Amino acid sequence: MNMSPGLERLVVIGGDAAGMSAASQARRMKGPDELEIVAFERGHFTSFSACGIPYWVGGDVEERDRLIARTPEEHRARDIDLRMRTEVTEIDVAGGRVRARALDSGAESWTSYDKLVIATGAHPIRPDMPGADAPGVHGVQTLDDGQALIDSLTRTRGRRAVVVGAGYIGVEMAEALINRGYEVTVINRGSEPMSTLDPDMGRLVHVAMEGMGITMVNDAEVTKVLTGEDGRVRAVATEDAEYPADVVVLGIGVRPGTALAEAAGLPLGNHRGLLTDLAMRVRGHDNIWAGGDCVEVLDLVSGQERHIALGTHANKHGQVIGTNAGGGYATFPGVVGTAVSKVCDLEIARTGLREKDARRVGLQFEAVTVESTNRAGYYPDSSSMTVKMLAERRTGRLLGVQIVGREGAGKRVDIAAVALTARMTVEQMTALDLGYAPPFSPVWDPVLVAARKASKAVAQGS
Repeated sequence: MNMSPGLERLVVIGGDAAGMSAASQARRMKGPDELEIVAFERGHFTSFSACGIPYWVGGDVEERDRLIARTPEEHRARDIDLRMRTEVTEIDVAGGRVRARALDSGAESWTSYDKLVIATGAHPIRPDMPGADAPGVHGVQTLDDGQALIDSLTRTRGRRAVVVGAGYIGVEMAEALINRGYEVTVINRGSEPMSTLDPDMGRLVHVAMEGMGITMVNDAEVTKVLTGEDGRVRAVATEDAEYPADVVVLGIGVRPGTALAEAAGLPLGNHRGLLTDLAMRVRGHDNIWAGGDCVEVLDLVSGQERHIALGTHANKHGQVIGTNAGGGYATFPGVVGTAVSKVCDLEIARTGLREKDARRVGLQFEAVTVESTNRAGYYPDSSSMTVKMLAERRTGRLLGVQIVGREGAGKRVDIAAVALTARMTVEQMTALDLGYAPPFSPVWDPVLVAARKASKAVAQGS
């Protein structure tokens, strides 16, 4: 029950980006005499940067606590009743309450709510195969996961690491392990690393990774983890080969953490993420919101729902949810699918649709690729970059951009992200007034060179 008549209670499940952003924003909207806020977090940390874990493991970030934006004590100082190491095990939608279990004591209790926020995040995909849970096999999603991996790297005597998967996490963890002096093999189901890129662009990442001493094994799937007499991992096996390993890192993606919501009968989408409206309310429920890695979001380019696990989205979701739960009004219109990463000095970026994304939703397109440089060609230390651009056939609407290159390549994708959000054509992009000076760009920025080529392709194909 509520603490006093007329005092509403907001319950938040999940203490990371979306959950605590929502709690903090709701507290800004309403003081403790108007709104009681109770938050449950099953881990040891709140408001941390999961995206920074590979850089902590690799040594670029020296201290774990630098990845923590706000501690439990700081949240509590803002009149948020934050209950750590406490897992919500059931949502009773009809009764307006949640059941929680204290993980250290096992004690269970019910807490009623007037408003509920579900921010249960996502879970690393752990393959269903022999040995997947053996000591020395690690997922990387939370600070606890990162600490366990670092402890494992410290204890093991060998220096051989296998990374399973070559998406963002897999590629970043491969770099982290190289930085720690490990021999690294990456086993990838796809034809090239970085399946968020088209294969021709992924090939550029492949070549760069091998140049850094990383062994790439593509078109291969791990079938089992082999263990030694001590029970620890000693190798991973595919159908064709075995790869010795003193430590294994799983980087094969994440799934929305929606088992709790599904058991409560809340609506899930095709990707098993919660479905919400523009105000981040769970569809069909006026007093329940959801945000972060456990939801699906609208792709503004394709018009379809997607699951994208990124901290940028989670923090924005939390702001919208907290505003609405606090009595204000805000919406989250959707995303264009922008992401950027790096492996050593190679920058990798994408936004919008890949070729197969466009085909899947029935869009016809022209695709062009250009080679350019990050600075004026005559300026010292200029380096090359490759830009691939997709434009809708006939209309010329920009559909997607992928960029692979060295210094200054990655953040150029933001130009395309804005153009996608504004539904610009590639012809309109050619007139963008971008900043120019020889240390920063050629006279024609690489993105504009690609736009010119795409505009010509659209005109010829019409």
